[in-house]
Amino acid sequence: MAVACWSAKGGSGTTVIAAALALLRARSSPDGAVLVDLGGDVPNALGLPPPTGPGVRDWLAAPDAEPEALDRLLVDAGSGLRVLPVGSGSGSSDRLVAALLARDDVVVDCGPAACGLGMAVAAAMPVSLLVVRPCYLGLRRALDSLVRPTGIVVVNERGHALSAHDVAAAVNVPVVARVPLDPQVARAVDGGTLPLRVPRSLARSLRGVL
Repeated sequence: MAVACWSAKGGSGTTVIAAALALLRARSSPDGAVLVDLGGDVPNALGLPPPTGPGVRDWLAAPDAEPEALDRLLVDAGSGLRVLPVGSGSGSSDRLVAALLARDDVVVDCGPAACGLGMAVAAAMPVSLLVVRPCYLGLRRALDSLVRPTGIVVVNERGHALSAHDVAAAVNVPVVARVPLDPQVARAVDGGTLPLRVPRSLARSLRGVL
């Protein structure tokens, strides 16, 4: 089943959550998993060099390209994970949605709400996860978004008055994971070691989503 992760504003942790979910899925499946990068930050989160070849937007810009052509764009990230880079270009999001819905190994980093392509994909996926910190601004923007999530991943952060219960009640969608801010996660991302080992606190928090 395809899973989309998105946020209403930047800096919410969407890319790290999407990358961790994809890595955990890859390790539990003999066929691995595909992480679709629509926000452009996946290489940085995984410690990969910047992509130099075409990506999903290039595929969209070629209206005659078959869905199978996406497989030739995949970049090996190790640990059974392959990344579909964002690329450049434009085209109908309907083609991408159809191609992704035909797969069962996909996690999509849709990026923040400013990414129109990402939001179109987030709205169409069977599992659409809003990644949000319990702050008023992020919650307000999520409520203003046209995308209605199927679940919420709350990245806990000290100093906010809102609780996960408050977030769920405001959006009227269940919280499916509560992810604590953990320095080990930041070190794994900064050091490019996330593909080698998803920090235990992050893996434990996302177990229910899997």
